[in-house]
Amino acid sequence: MKNDFAALRAHIETTIVGQSTLIERLLTGVLADGHMLLEGLPGLAKTTAVHQLASGMAMSFQRIQFTPDLIPGDITGSDIFVPQDGHFQFIAGPVFNEIVLADEINRAPPKVQSALLEAMQERQVTVGGTTRPLPEIFMVIATQNSIDQEGTYLLPEAQLDRFIMKTHIDYPSADEELEILQRAQQPQNATDKSAVLSSSQVTAARDAVNKVYIDEMLQRYIVTLVGATRDPSAWDETLTPLLTRGASPRATLALAQTSRARAFLQGRDFVEPGDIIELAHDVLNHRIALSFTARAEGVNSRQLIERITDVIPVP
Repeated sequence: MKNDFAALRAHIETTIVGQSTLIERLLTGVLADGHMLLEGLPGLAKTTAVHQLASGMAMSFQRIQFTPDLIPGDITGSDIFVPQDGHFQFIAGPVFNEIVLADEINRAPPKVQSALLEAMQERQVTVGGTTRPLPEIFMVIATQNSIDQEGTYLLPEAQLDRFIMKTHIDYPSADEELEILQRAQQPQNATDKSAVLSSSQVTAARDAVNKVYIDEMLQRYIVTLVGATRDPSAWDETLTPLLTRGASPRATLALAQTSRARAFLQGRDFVEPGDIIELAHDVLNHRIALSFTARAEGVNSRQLIERITDVIPVP
């Protein structure tokens, strides 16, 4: 099963240059059965990476381009009156797919963003008083531009908490950008876009991830890390004025599950402390709130989470 995801990684890398962290996080999100939020400036291949991931899996896929004039029904679907039949008929929206790309999710107003809440948490959609289940495999991968860009909105905290990870996409290295330039100048040959992974293979891999062993000492380590975001004074008094809100218990579950998924990708059937430390920022950064003091001192979420992982002893 690990080889199946190695083939999926290779499939993505036929289009994406570099961005190894992004690719690993996407594969981790698929294995952990969680929704993903990708943040970065325009032009950093966020949308392309998700398209390539989806094309590598034999599942239904739909892209939703979020814009300021979008309404909730454009996502969930709505009841349409059919005159010839004299009754209403439900027309399913794009959310009724296995892989949903919510492109530039923070371009739409909060009311539209919140339309995804029920779908992301309950795996169902309620329209007109009728609740309809979503596919068994259902994953939202959202992209957003940095929040200080013009025409963007802050996502509601409740919605942010539904994303298992928020991954920041950075600029490519000089060598990677050179390769991007050289590829763009070459003739575009037809490439094999056939899927390399079926839904049954994904389900089997997820079952295997759930069986990855995580020792009780590491479980306590995860609980301690998440708890330190709520009560940092227990570990480092200097962290107390930098945080106004800590992570919820959902972060504890997410960190454990993503650590299992990373161990699986690494070919192990057990979790190591390094898995937890590697994923701590992506799992926690969107679930904590930095204070004005932290922003004034130029402390960002990565620095703060690194300080927490530094002061807490590793089992």
